[in-house]
Amino acid sequence: MIPAEAERLGGLFAAAGHELALVGGPVRDALLRRPVADLDFTTDAPPERILEVIDGWADAVWTIGIEFGTVGLRKGEHLMEVTTYRSESYDPKSRKPEVSYGTSLVEDLRRRDFAVNAMAARLPGNEFVDPFGGLEDLKAKRLRTPGLPEDSFNDDPLRMLRAARFVAQLGFTVDPAVMAAMKEMSGRIEIVSAERVQAELSKLLCGPYPRAGLAVLDASGLAAHVLPELPALRLEIDEHHRHKDVYEHSLIVLDQAIAQEEDGPDLVLRLAALLHDIGKPRTRAHLPGGRVSFHHHEVVGAKLTKKRLMALKYPKDVVSDVSRLVELHLRFHGYGEGEWTDSAVRRYVRDAGHLLPRLHKLTRADCTTRNRRKAERLARTYDALEERIARLADEEELGRIRPDLDGVEIQEVLGIKPGPLVGRAYKFLLDLRLDKGPQDKETAKEALLAWARDEGVLDG
Repeated sequence: MIPAEAERLGGLFAAAGHELALVGGPVRDALLRRPVADLDFTTDAPPERILEVIDGWADAVWTIGIEFGTVGLRKGEHLMEVTTYRSESYDPKSRKPEVSYGTSLVEDLRRRDFAVNAMAARLPGNEFVDPFGGLEDLKAKRLRTPGLPEDSFNDDPLRMLRAARFVAQLGFTVDPAVMAAMKEMSGRIEIVSAERVQAELSKLLCGPYPRAGLAVLDASGLAAHVLPELPALRLEIDEHHRHKDVYEHSLIVLDQAIAQEEDGPDLVLRLAALLHDIGKPRTRAHLPGGRVSFHHHEVVGAKLTKKRLMALKYPKDVVSDVSRLVELHLRFHGYGEGEWTDSAVRRYVRDAGHLLPRLHKLTRADCTTRNRRKAERLARTYDALEERIARLADEEELGRIRPDLDGVEIQEVLGIKPGPLVGRAYKFLLDLRLDKGPQDKETAKEALLAWARDEGVLDG
């Protein structure tokens, strides 16, 4: 259903002698009966005229995209963008599109990425405009370009990545001619900025069907350019050297991690699940008897994860959290049948920090064995570990582990001034706290003095 504010905006443009149409995603989503959030409009009015028409009607206006013909506004609870009819294309050597204005709604729709996004509703009056068969494609759940896919992807290579994203978000399939063009032109994606690629990849991963979207990335060859670590997981498997299909395993882990989400899509968890084994291709070694090892693949994988996510311009906290989860994802397997000491459990909690709930999910998701008894045993063992963590948390407030002496007390006991030595002493006391649990002040002071004498900090 089109909001009343959209109709009123159409009336304003009509009174000013201009066309206005609701276009693209909002029309598609309304037909799919999906929630319509932000509203996108197109018009024959140039940007300066748009500002004149909405002056005094909009609650707020912003012009950050005006150089590309877009004016943003807010009316009540609705965010809107009004864009002048336009076309855009990339110079082969530039990451910025060149924009030119048009005068026709149909020509504006022709330049759009897919036919399902090339439908419009003229306002006021809600006249439905569908010159390229978008409604039929919507019924068939098919992604097809308004014109030749080669022309569309040459104009904006990011549309290839958007195809994979729409597969993940809407459960659509890619038309064979579109997929053929994507395979032929996948290298063209490298002209697009990392920020735009990252945004599409994140939306893909957070969609309801990320595995399907990733399959399109892989099959089209796009993954080799935007996330090459993914196709690299397809390790060669021969009759002599047997190991799991790491590519398929990673997708199953992604599925199983998603199944544990509690508050909607978790980008950090999904990235960690997808990338947790990307260190395996670099660390694979063949052993006698046809066995294969991947020693320290979690350490190598964490470095590769950090490098890739930084290249994609992800925020620092996302890079840090995902790479840390990759680094820690094997830690649980040293737990055995519960042989860890309380000290080891404390260190597990401390090293995970705020990522502990996600680490729980990733570790459980990483069990993809078809051996039911083995899977049940691993689940029981992790249940036991979580119970121990909960018990120690109640007893010792694990989430706020600190040494039994603070920095000021350390300086007083040792008679030293602020500096690196205080940090070394702090680390010693933290390790002591992790190993032996809470200590009273006098015991901690005696231990600190003994350490200082051993380190040559104090005489005698």
